[in-house]
Amino acid sequence: MKVPPVALRWLGVAVPLLQLDRSDPALLRDLVEIVEQVASEGAFTMGRPVESFERRFAAYCGGAEAVGVASGTSALELALRGLGIGRGDEVVVPTNSFIATAEAVSMAGAVPRLVDVDEETSLIDAEIVAAALGPRTRCVIPVHLYGRTVEMDPILALCRERGVAVIEDACQAHGAWYRGRRVGTLGNAACFSFYPTKNLGGWGDGGAVVTDDEELASRLRALRSHGEGPRHHHAVVSGTFRLDGLQAAILEHKLRRLDGWNDGRRAAGAALREALAESPVVPPPTTGDGDHVFHLFVVRSPDRDRLREHLEAREIATAIHYPTPIHLQPAYAGLGLGPGSLPVSERLAGEICSLPLFPALEGSQIEAIVTAVREFSVVDSAASAS
Repeated sequence: MKVPPVALRWLGVAVPLLQLDRSDPALLRDLVEIVEQVASEGAFTMGRPVESFERRFAAYCGGAEAVGVASGTSALELALRGLGIGRGDEVVVPTNSFIATAEAVSMAGAVPRLVDVDEETSLIDAEIVAAALGPRTRCVIPVHLYGRTVEMDPILALCRERGVAVIEDACQAHGAWYRGRRVGTLGNAACFSFYPTKNLGGWGDGGAVVTDDEELASRLRALRSHGEGPRHHHAVVSGTFRLDGLQAAILEHKLRRLDGWNDGRRAAGAALREALAESPVVPPPTTGDGDHVFHLFVVRSPDRDRLREHLEAREIATAIHYPTPIHLQPAYAGLGLGPGSLPVSERLAGEICSLPLFPALEGSQIEAIVTAVREFSVVDSAASAS
């Protein structure tokens, strides 16, 4: 017996995967005024808006310096280059991440050493890192994926002992905490993305590197603008990786709301996690000493594709982050890591499903998500019985 998909119209709710700034009219008006102000000043490249945002973002993270750049990918690349990492060096990177984490290593001239992740957390840990360290390893990039913090202390201790740098990929973890400290201040540097869908997102691309190393920050400021410093003196070959003034002004205004938005995400994530504990999916695990700011709410299901069809028929949006591990991407075929080489990440890629989550997620929307997920077991049982 085939059970027809029935949209949850009796709940009167359709749930998008996320919401952008246009869904908040008051915020939208504020941001349009900010754009007009920057336009009237003509401060489009560097200048006051960027410097002001850098100061505020560094202070927010608890770091000494923040350097605004063009994207999260640029932040990772320049952080590596600023630390002198390049040709002949190896950088440990989890394969369960967006390709930019590895891509930045390649763009810096080094080689990504792709590794698997822990089955429960979907993140790297000290045991995985220890097994991957080799004579050419110069850096490890832990990724705070989906907004969940990596267990950093054992990794930091291991890397200090081996003389290996640590760059946090915090592109999905703005404002998250780890044992009383913000992510972004734990390693040699941390990299953030301000892509519009991020917890702190702009109206285009943008990124930043946060560090307590003032010399590194100085090198990054030269690297982001043609290796220049002072004006018209170019010490190294680089390129253009600057953060736009418009983006910086927008981000500074939105930064004031970030903690409130993250609290909304945590509350929605906790409600979903609790309600889905005895459901056909495996919700995200608890975080121990870390934090989860729920950039994404990612569940697991062995029947993921049918689950997505079921939910989308009921107007519950879904996505997959990410359907193909980095080591199986054609761009990295040259590393020689074929199917079966990093099995946990490969298994995750076939089971993960991102459900809707955003700060203003309402109780009725949570009810719709949970009801639709729980209904999936009913559909599945009925289909099996036929």
